[in-house]
Amino acid sequence: MNARSDLSILSERPQGAAMPRGRVFAAYLQETRSEILRYLRYPGFMLPTLLFPTMFYLMFGVLLARGGGEQARYLLAAYSTFGVMAPGMFGFGVSLAIERDNGLLTLKRALPMPPAAYLIGKMVMAMLTAAIVALLMLALAAFVAHVPLSVAQVLRLFALEVAGVLPFCALGLLLGTLIKGSAAPGLVNLIYLPMAFLSGLWFPLSMMPKALQQIADLWPSYHLNQLALSALGMPHEGSGLVHGAVLSAFTVACLWLAVRRLRRNG
Repeated sequence: MNARSDLSILSERPQGAAMPRGRVFAAYLQETRSEILRYLRYPGFMLPTLLFPTMFYLMFGVLLARGGGEQARYLLAAYSTFGVMAPGMFGFGVSLAIERDNGLLTLKRALPMPPAAYLIGKMVMAMLTAAIVALLMLALAAFVAHVPLSVAQVLRLFALEVAGVLPFCALGLLLGTLIKGSAAPGLVNLIYLPMAFLSGLWFPLSMMPKALQQIADLWPSYHLNQLALSALGMPHEGSGLVHGAVLSAFTVACLWLAVRRLRRNG
């Protein structure tokens, strides 16, 4: 009788109250702050992510470049796109793979915080890093290469590159659900570098074999680069609406696949 009474009491216990909105918002802020501090204290991620694209641009887009304003603006668009790919692919892909292996992701999922806070924190960190990369590129272009740019072009390129990191966040998230932590840096590089090359970021597509030109629009970096060229007033292929739609669809598809894998496999 007592056992039945105890069970009835347990079955009739009220559900826990939903977390107040203020605490939910604070959880998002805290997770974002933690991600930012973690990466700022980890120079092995921040320094290559910031210096690798800027050194490439300085060497090949400034010091060794030959030509007038159009070529300078083309290289600025290309290397800016190349620069913002890394925060998404490595900030999500490599870190997620490592955190899945060492159990940190499992711990975070058990904590009383909104499930999306983990992803939002990483996304904000990637966008912040992309903003720094874009500012470094624009500073080199304006003060070292003396690229002729209007204020509107600078603002358009900066906003585009900060938002443009999102498709690569989604791709990195998907990769992080597929690969092991120990192999993640090498495998992400095997996708990151060839994708940049095949998108025409290092050499114009017109200089590549016809077969490679025909598959350029398969890569999200190609579409982002076409939007970057448009932002700088350069000739570009296709419509901006089409490129934006392709990037949006790519982002949604990668997110859907990644979330599905995380729910099944953790």
